[in-house]
Amino acid sequence: MSEPDAGDLTRQRVLREQVAALYATALSSTVADAVLAWCVCALFYWQLRDPMVFVWLALHTIQVLRYPLIHAYSRDPQAASRSAFWARRQWRELLYYSATWGLAPWLFMPADDVPMTTLLMLIMLGLISGGVSSVAPRWASVLAFVLPMMTGLISALLWQGDTTHLFLAACAGIYLAATLHFARRQHTLLAASLRMRFEKEALAEQLEQQMAATQRASEEKTRFFAAASHDLRQPLHAIALFGAVIERELHGRAALVHAQRLMGAVRSLGTSLDTMLDVSRLDAGVIEADVQDVPLNTVLQPLHPSFASRAEDRELQLRIRATPAWVRTDPHLLQRLLGNLIENAIKYTPRGGVLVVARPRGKRVWIDVVDTGIGISPEHTDRVFDEFYQVDNPGRDRTRGLGIGLSIVRRLSQLLNHPVQLRSRLGQGTRFRVVVPRVRPMPEPTLYSRPVALAASHALPRRVLLVDDEADITDALSAFLQAWGVASETARDEDGAARALQGAAERQQPFDALLCDYRLAEGTDGLAATQRLRARFNPALPVLLITGETAPERLQRVRDSGVPVLFKPVDPDRLLQALARLAPPSAP
Repeated sequence: MSEPDAGDLTRQRVLREQVAALYATALSSTVADAVLAWCVCALFYWQLRDPMVFVWLALHTIQVLRYPLIHAYSRDPQAASRSAFWARRQWRELLYYSATWGLAPWLFMPADDVPMTTLLMLIMLGLISGGVSSVAPRWASVLAFVLPMMTGLISALLWQGDTTHLFLAACAGIYLAATLHFARRQHTLLAASLRMRFEKEALAEQLEQQMAATQRASEEKTRFFAAASHDLRQPLHAIALFGAVIERELHGRAALVHAQRLMGAVRSLGTSLDTMLDVSRLDAGVIEADVQDVPLNTVLQPLHPSFASRAEDRELQLRIRATPAWVRTDPHLLQRLLGNLIENAIKYTPRGGVLVVARPRGKRVWIDVVDTGIGISPEHTDRVFDEFYQVDNPGRDRTRGLGIGLSIVRRLSQLLNHPVQLRSRLGQGTRFRVVVPRVRPMPEPTLYSRPVALAASHALPRRVLLVDDEADITDALSAFLQAWGVASETARDEDGAARALQGAAERQQPFDALLCDYRLAEGTDGLAATQRLRARFNPALPVLLITGETAPERLQRVRDSGVPVLFKPVDPDRLLQALARLAPPSAP
């Protein structure tokens, strides 16, 4: 059995609301009609002494007693799904009700008493005027309510045959036509408004479902990239460490160039994975802006040496103009944002160059990154900030990156509240403009600079405990540390680490640091394991987490813990710097 389409569902919902509106006035209309009927009977019997008045009252009373059947609608738990049934019942009750009133002129309308005839006519016309709006939701109900009553009145007037009654019949006919016309318009308007309402609700439901599906797809994508990134980082981490050992051992030999090329390829792949990690970290809220007043030059100046060699390799000019302006921003994150824009400009500029210039404009500073590249056509300008979207790269040329750089720009722009504007002309170049708040210069500027690399060979721990469930990783780490004169011991899980710490304490050869993977065997949480080990053996034991995780919730948990962390594949120099920070003061 096929499911009803959207049009059928809308019609069903419209019918349900129409029936509900009709039954909403059943009780009040029943009481009002009963009072009116008794008053009419009393008046006409008092004036005419016609016993047919009581015959009509008996018929009307029988009709009134049928109304409790209508009130059963409110007690029906399946009323919403049985709207068609209740609509038919309500139509039959209206038809009987209207026919009862239509008999009144035939039973006791006086042929020779024009005032009383006119009074009965006005009562019936007033009854129609007052009740037609309550039955307007359904056109069938309008016809059942109006036609029998008016047919009885007009036919009784015509039956008399004299001029007065014919005139009254003509007036009643005109009134009938006008009433049906306006009732039709009211019904059409009500039905249209109901259809529009439910169509909008159906569209809203569809939009909500699509948004939910998009959210699920995004979450699945995040989980997929987190898992894929983690699985790729594990062997790449080992390759980087073994490569660093080989590079050190081949120093001064002809084969060193091959080791350097190997490490260059490893770093290139690591950069791609780090870019994916940046997206996860920004989405997780792990990165927070440290906003401060800084001279803009301290952000711009380090960009030139970082990208000058890339520009030279492509025979491009890279110009970054100095500026006296000060801005309020996070210098590290703004530098990363501008760096991504410059890198993107160099990729898509075959000739000419890239210019970075800052222009103060009132309370803002415009930082423009302008290139003479291929440009972006208007149909692509709204999508270039999406993940993995690249203009004119259907073959996914890996030399042009992953297509994530501008999506990171968008996230950093939102994090810093620095709007990014794009203007481009196809074949002529592109301009990205970053709008940054301007501040007054400080009297004694404190320059922002990158952290100076530590002399790791002079300040490393003597003994390190390595906790990782993958033998390749621990072997690579052990070989790398041994090359730098650091003794190490390995453990695969928390129990093995506990035994190693216990043995070291008994031999009075304690470890200077603990290096642990975030994800251990059987889903064990490395962060929690290190916290338990420190609480049990040495609360002051320095800990360094090494992980390939990119899942946003786990990155947030690592950040909240305050434990230093490196992300696989770890650059050997960064690993040495991190170890140097963990070394005790007495380390050589």
